[in-house]
Amino acid sequence: MGSLADPRASSKLFEPIKIANGKITLKHRVILAPLTRNRGTPLNKDSTPENPNRIWLPNDLMKEYYTQRATDGGLMVTEGLPPSLEGNGMPGVPGIFLPEQVEGWKAIVDAVHAKGGYIYAQLWHSGRANIPQMTGTPIQAPSAVPWDDPEEKFAYPPPHTSTQVRYADHPPVEMTLEKIQQTIQDFVDSAKRAMAAGFDGVELHGGNGYLAEQFLSSNSNRRTDAYGGSPEKRCTFALELLRALADAVGGAGNLAVRLTPFGLFNQARGEQRLETFGHLCRELKRTLPDLSYVSFIEPRYEQIFSAGEKERFLESWGMAKTVDLSLFREIFAGTPFFAAGGFDDTNCWGAVGEGSNQYDGLLFGRYFISNPDLPERLRNGWPLAKYDRSRFYGPFEDPAVGYTDYPRYTPSK
Repeated sequence: MGSLADPRASSKLFEPIKIANGKITLKHRVILAPLTRNRGTPLNKDSTPENPNRIWLPNDLMKEYYTQRATDGGLMVTEGLPPSLEGNGMPGVPGIFLPEQVEGWKAIVDAVHAKGGYIYAQLWHSGRANIPQMTGTPIQAPSAVPWDDPEEKFAYPPPHTSTQVRYADHPPVEMTLEKIQQTIQDFVDSAKRAMAAGFDGVELHGGNGYLAEQFLSSNSNRRTDAYGGSPEKRCTFALELLRALADAVGGAGNLAVRLTPFGLFNQARGEQRLETFGHLCRELKRTLPDLSYVSFIEPRYEQIFSAGEKERFLESWGMAKTVDLSLFREIFAGTPFFAAGGFDDTNCWGAVGEGSNQYDGLLFGRYFISNPDLPERLRNGWPLAKYDRSRFYGPFEDPAVGYTDYPRYTPSK
């Protein structure tokens, strides 16, 4: 592990840890983060403007990608899988709501297990971060609130067009009580499919401004019924959903959740953050104490804003000097607590441990893309290859480029 001066020597990154209420022992704590890569195969290969393809399937290239990054005793989390057509917010994203999709994911799960790895399916619903041209359905959200920025455009042109459209031109509809229950059932059905496909567990994407967090955010949830109007009521949807998922997957030990209490992605501009997420987490710990793990994103990390811009947001909330995840680590004491947010070979070593501001495992995204052998590179102090950001999000005509063509490290003799 190197000399005494080497930070690797005292790091817990390569010590084992139990998750899934003790059923799974990870041999290291370098975790593949959920990463949308848009490499799915269209179900309708004869897509036309009148009948555009809106559904994608997992494929052999995706199996190769996950297999390349699977390690003995290592944990992986899939890209977000929509539980329904109306939940799919991007082209090329393979869901888990059709038998053909389940079959494709089973092949991936089997390949990961063959290498001794563990893999969780992340379930993800785009909610208002979408346009109806992508789904062919009305866009569902907690409230019929137009996009906060009137000029911001959806990242992809509608199918068979080349011009992006503005979110604000296609506002969502408020989910009825019946639609809320139907959506929870969609999640439950997909969670059952994931377990039937052999996944080791299911993770709910409860952050990044997608549906679950849209209910948590005061700017996107303006309801006055049981699902909104106070920090506690804004937590109702997420709590109902997670409890239903726990029942669907055979108990909370097979269930995890990802949260971003301080995130800004997808116009998440909610107020009362500590009150809202504090209540959510306390209720989760009280009612689902055996969650497999919880996954958070570092408060100062932001996907779309610079560090300086994020700091200004934190200052406006009165949190610039004090914000960290220690509150949530304290609430979830005894539950494996993972974090993501800009970790690399320079800052990961002291981040794993028992302290209030340390974590039980670290999720790596961008550097796991460009380093399929990331755990071994970190373990041995080998240099990390740089990633190509322009190849993160497909679909592409040449999907393997920037996806499965990153080489493993070859030490010099």
